[in-house]
Amino acid sequence: MPVSEEFDARPVRAFLPSPDLQVDESVWPASVPAMAQLLREGLELPAGLTVLVGENGSGKSTVVESLAEAYGLNPQGGSALARSFRIRESEPGIGAELTVVRGLRPRWSYFLRADTMSQLYTYLEQNPGRRPERLHELSHGEGFLEILRTRVNDDGFYLMDEPDAPLSFTASLGLAALLHDLAVGGSQVVVATHSPILAAIPGASLLELGPWGMRSATWDDLSLVIAWRQFMRDPQSYFRHLFGD
Repeated sequence: MPVSEEFDARPVRAFLPSPDLQVDESVWPASVPAMAQLLREGLELPAGLTVLVGENGSGKSTVVESLAEAYGLNPQGGSALARSFRIRESEPGIGAELTVVRGLRPRWSYFLRADTMSQLYTYLEQNPGRRPERLHELSHGEGFLEILRTRVNDDGFYLMDEPDAPLSFTASLGLAALLHDLAVGGSQVVVATHSPILAAIPGASLLELGPWGMRSATWDDLSLVIAWRQFMRDPQSYFRHLFGD
């Protein structure tokens, strides 16, 4: 994807594949269409908020993990300063094949990854900063909100994989407000989610992932939104097919 040569204040203008990268779509992670597209074409990021949506297995987490690794963040979650936080490696490990086209250097960057948060809490409690933290004493949702409050609180570049996972409806609205304020304030944020609330944030650029790879979408046309509308209108029509007699 072409990138303008003029100065750009976005922290990241694009992730581009290495010129000599060979993409074998029979081997993971390139066997996932969204990853194959990323490795063939790269990904230009607009200013503000980009939201990735799609079914389980569509590649949302794999894409975000690869962007984190390429950018220099710990692909298992945390900031660039938390490189020693490691659990069993499951990431694609292909971020080094992507070149980051950078714009204005951000003051802060962070990767919030839902499925490693419990281990991250332990790491943060064992490696305290200026004040001790007791994240394991909080509820699942409260822990996420504390991380958002203390680590996603400045202009910067943020990657998030399902940050809404433990949040109630009301808390998800609060997260939507936070993401909107970050984008308006000049931060650049990429969020992978199953939440129609986060996908509805005004001004967000939506990418729907699936067998086609990645494509731009509008909120009304997202499969996620269509399915939730149909379910809320008539949940029994779904349960009749699931529960039988």
